[in-house]
Amino acid sequence: MGSPVHRVSFRDAWSRQVNPDIESERGEPSFDVERLTNILDEGAQNTAIRRQVENIIYSDPVFNMKDNYFMTQNERYKAAVQKRVHSLMTMQRLGWPKDGPQMNYIYRALSGEIVFILHYIFLKSLESLGSEEQIAKWHPLCQEYQIIATYAQTELGHGSYLPGLETEATYDPATQEFEIHSPTMTATKWWPGDMGRSATHALVLAQLICSGARQGMHAFIVPIRSLEDHTPLPGITVGDIGPKMDLNHLDNGFLRLDHVRVPRENMLNRFAQVLPDGTYVKFGKPQSNYLTMVVTRVAMLSGEIIMQLQKACVIAIRYSVVRRQSRLRPSDPEAKILDYQTQQQKLFPPLAMAYAFHFTGLSIMEFFKCSHDAILNKDFDLLPELHALSAGLKALMTDLCVQAAEMCRRACGGHGYSMLSGLPSVVTTLIAACTYEGENTVLYLQTARFLVKNCLKAQVPPGTTSQKSLPQSVTYLAVPSLARCPAQRAADFLCPELYTTAWAHVAARLIKDSVHHLQTLTQSGADKHDAWNRTTVLHVQAAKAHCYYVVVKSFTEVIEKLEKEPAIQQVLKPLCDLFALHGLLTNAGDFLHDGFLSGAQADMARTAYLDLLLLIRKDAILLTDAFDFTDQSLNSALGCYDGNVYERLFEWVQRSPTNTEPNPAYEKYLRPLIQRGRSKL
Repeated sequence: MGSPVHRVSFRDAWSRQVNPDIESERGEPSFDVERLTNILDEGAQNTAIRRQVENIIYSDPVFNMKDNYFMTQNERYKAAVQKRVHSLMTMQRLGWPKDGPQMNYIYRALSGEIVFILHYIFLKSLESLGSEEQIAKWHPLCQEYQIIATYAQTELGHGSYLPGLETEATYDPATQEFEIHSPTMTATKWWPGDMGRSATHALVLAQLICSGARQGMHAFIVPIRSLEDHTPLPGITVGDIGPKMDLNHLDNGFLRLDHVRVPRENMLNRFAQVLPDGTYVKFGKPQSNYLTMVVTRVAMLSGEIIMQLQKACVIAIRYSVVRRQSRLRPSDPEAKILDYQTQQQKLFPPLAMAYAFHFTGLSIMEFFKCSHDAILNKDFDLLPELHALSAGLKALMTDLCVQAAEMCRRACGGHGYSMLSGLPSVVTTLIAACTYEGENTVLYLQTARFLVKNCLKAQVPPGTTSQKSLPQSVTYLAVPSLARCPAQRAADFLCPELYTTAWAHVAARLIKDSVHHLQTLTQSGADKHDAWNRTTVLHVQAAKAHCYYVVVKSFTEVIEKLEKEPAIQQVLKPLCDLFALHGLLTNAGDFLHDGFLSGAQADMARTAYLDLLLLIRKDAILLTDAFDFTDQSLNSALGCYDGNVYERLFEWVQRSPTNTEPNPAYEKYLRPLIQRGRSKL
């Protein structure tokens, strides 16, 4: 069996031995950890490239992150800019391609503590919405950082609902320019990253007005700061929105535009164009305007969301084999807290979720790549399904990852509350993700509209001319549903076909139920919009079930493809089983509601679930090692590879300014308080 690769930390020259409690967990691996790492990286070559990048990054003192937890907002921003600029210089010096994987690996190595994230969203928007001529002009400028760009969609009063955006772009045929204007306070662009202090240009989403008519939302490239001295250009009011829950290294900003003029060619025009005389020409569907958000959501799943949950699992599970608390038997020494079933119940569902989401993220990325190429060629057939999947999975994954990461933090007791554990920043990063790129309830409802439409399509009798084939992700809506779960013993619930069918049954029932209530209201005379609003709770519930089914099905397909790697298959299947059963038991009412499951069968499922906890326990540390996070990337006193938790906590707090600088309250407040009654002593 292969052993996990342990790379010496450049951050701390640890001379102490590996903690014996964590070392014992790695003694006799039941699978090749290195091979699993290669699978997660989609190939041994990618693992090698990633490690090469990490070793170069960690050998350079500019990329040191040891003081991150002790920095002010200004210091974090400055350090993040320095790291980004230095990483660009490093890539250039080493000849790394700008479109290669190295930049993503740098981002992972530095735990996202770099800026210009929205610069890349601008680039993706340009590639998706811009013409070939526009790409040829602006892409090199972005790639060479001759400009720094951001993506300005969200406003003070509106976010992902594009028709509600208030910023206006009025075309003037006399000058062949667009006048970009913020007509109200709530039209102020608010939240875009890189805007507060860094960006020179913004891709502004605004309502196009030409030939006396409103043509809907379109994207415009707007210069906002001087390329000479970085001051705001005429008509531009721009700045930083101030401190946040976290992510304070990012300069999220605001932007007000006062009749700012840009040339006609600054409107991205792959799917729509304004001719010199003001005539509006449309080449695509209105939904193409959502393409940037789809691109961003797909990228954020693997690049940010799933990675954060994986890190939380690594930190909490490693800590849980080092931390000892109470006794399992009176005569025993204090037990590793991971040996308690309640701790396993806290940490193993997040671990299973991290693996399930990882493989689903790869699957959705694969679907995105083939869909995106078709959309750029104005074939929009796959866009509705891509939009529904990216919206629903973004919502489900961020919702569940927040809950799971917070559970990991709580599972570490008091030390989990310390910033030095690394867990609070993981949790707050995931909390932010529940809102940016679409608030999750809104996204579930966008998925629900897709589900309702296809449910109605599935109800059309076979053989009729109006019936069309369903998108791949919802084909189960047209399959006769199993009325009762056939399980007769606990072991039956470890059959992927059984629990995948169970999830398909529940998702289909909830979708059909939401459609039934919607139809009942409309047939009784309710306005269709009012009927939709009065059934949205049901639609959200159905969308969640559908997305969970998609993840379960995706994970089972991965397990099935691992037939030629039995050891890896054997260690991953319990995680797949656990993910499916954890969701089933958490939402047991949905499975019991129509008698699909009986109470006795629910008990069987629980028995199988609890047995899985014990099975996963023996491989838990190795399963987290396979994620292959370096100590530097984790930046956690609790989660380091060698398990020397308490030594690190004590050493790290010595660097805190509260311990290295004089007490700012002593002379003015504490000393007078303490000494005021000294004469009486």
